[in-house]
Amino acid sequence: MKSALCLLLAAAAAWPAAASVPDPARLVSLAGSVLRIEAPRERGGLAVGSGVAVGPDLVITNCHVTREALDIQVVRGGVRWSASAQAADVDRDLCLLEVPGLQASPVPLGHTGALAIGQHVAALGYTGGVGLQNSPGEVVELHRFDGGRVIQSTNWFTSGASGGGLFDGNGALVGILTFRLRGGAAHYFAAPVEWVRQLLDERRRDQFRRVMPLDTRRVPYWQAPASTQPRFLRAQVMQRDQRWGELALLSYDWLRADAEDAEPWHLLGTALERLERPTEARMALECSLRLAPAHATVRAQLEALRARSGQPDPPADCRPDHH
Repeated sequence: MKSALCLLLAAAAAWPAAASVPDPARLVSLAGSVLRIEAPRERGGLAVGSGVAVGPDLVITNCHVTREALDIQVVRGGVRWSASAQAADVDRDLCLLEVPGLQASPVPLGHTGALAIGQHVAALGYTGGVGLQNSPGEVVELHRFDGGRVIQSTNWFTSGASGGGLFDGNGALVGILTFRLRGGAAHYFAAPVEWVRQLLDERRRDQFRRVMPLDTRRVPYWQAPASTQPRFLRAQVMQRDQRWGELALLSYDWLRADAEDAEPWHLLGTALERLERPTEARMALECSLRLAPAHATVRAQLEALRARSGQPDPPADCRPDHH
């Protein structure tokens, strides 16, 4: 644990000065509440991930870490405990473990509604599956999905950190590290803490099942076939691959379903800008900014377009059918 604390302190010292940067002392205090998960699999081998204590004997992790488990071990400082049962929300990729005798310090739970684009956050997990590490980063986007806001950030992590915690500047848990898209520095995604709260609020004794392999035919939303994944995730792939025409069509479809979401307006503006349709791009970005005035990325993108055009803004009609 001493080496893990040194890693956390060294990483925290590398943060630029800013009011929202997580305090190093808080990160160190969280170290004992972020745990290593080991899950021997039915088909052989060992799945390794991370987990976060949300109760003295309760640990949240990703179901993709434990879904084939014959046994689940929670490890802290060389000491291990066996999970006796788990409650699974496979669709959201969250599994809540009962770990008798763990007696961990639960982390404070925050709110994704308090997050802002560009805000500094810290990711704590067993990146590489070895020692606990802090990965600093910032919020890139907050994707409205399934009653929460999936957090996209620049906090680098690998599969061993799956199930680890994403923390705000006050040391409050705002997300559970879940998956990443290859090919970009800002493609790291965390499940919102609101989903964790819901799983905690809904838990009943009959929802917990003894540890055994889950139904592997069910997969979380991000591992579903591409055509059935949520729009925000399909859009991220299109942006990464520079498929601007497809992104514009997806954005139009998204807006017809929900014109009050700022994200598809932003995506549409980005696609139209890349398709060399700057006037329409400015209109779409203006609509996005009206819905999310604090979105720094949209504001900067719109100001850059204005500077290049040298023309006053066209009237923005924020009705999807008029674009």
